[in-house]
Amino acid sequence: MTISFTTRIDERFTECKTSNRAALVAFITAGDPDVETSLQIMHGLVASGADIIELGMPFTDPMADGPAIQASTLRALAKGHTMKMTLDMVCEFRKTDPKTPIVLMGYYNPIFIYGVEAFLTDAKKAGIDGLIIVDLPPETDDELCIPAMNHEINFIRLATPTTDEKRLPTVLQNTSGFVYYVSVAGITGTKKPDITKVDQAVQNIKAQTPLPVAVGFGVREKQQAFEIAQVADGVVVGSALVGAIEQSLDKNNAATEKTVASVTKIISDLRSGIEEAAQNA
Repeated sequence: MTISFTTRIDERFTECKTSNRAALVAFITAGDPDVETSLQIMHGLVASGADIIELGMPFTDPMADGPAIQASTLRALAKGHTMKMTLDMVCEFRKTDPKTPIVLMGYYNPIFIYGVEAFLTDAKKAGIDGLIIVDLPPETDDELCIPAMNHEINFIRLATPTTDEKRLPTVLQNTSGFVYYVSVAGITGTKKPDITKVDQAVQNIKAQTPLPVAVGFGVREKQQAFEIAQVADGVVVGSALVGAIEQSLDKNNAATEKTVASVTKIISDLRSGIEEAAQNA
């Protein structure tokens, strides 16, 4: 399917390329530890240097996620968080931030239950720019990918160390916005990426698509952001952020005065690594 629309994601990557730096993509789970704090964190991410926000859609069986993100999902669900609450949160965010791209990331089940057309209509109205649905392979593109594109919402695919040259064209076929390269095999947040292997993988992907390539899984430190920013178009951080949120909570899993700051500090550090990489380019 030919992509004939432009989203905030496209515009943001173009802006970053013009500035000769990688984009910083930040993941948090919607509604963790509560809606109000989650919204404050979203604004804090932008203020401290994030270019794109990924919002995890809470789901009871997050099979591709590591312990930190699984725990964040369970905290949100324990507070009664729903898909409608996620979309309402984005609507509220958009009242004061019309420019930052927002991607919803997660699993198909909550979208299926909501109803695909109803979800896509409401997501577009709320200000969602892209979707990353980890359990829908390219063979099921008619299920959600094509309908999302018809609503001018990017459908972003994951490529992994096990995505071989034969499989890659299929993965890329209807991808838009950017390609998310998973730098390590396995679940999120459990290993550190090997920058040499990441570099080669990014080159292989970019040889087959003009789309930006963002690299995530295992990114925690400024030095990692610095290294990845030299070989990729984007740096994705997730488990480190939701882990920091968890460590900032009180014994009842409620937010404290440290919660927002624990996340923004990490983003500031990673952004400084990306800026240094741009200066060295």
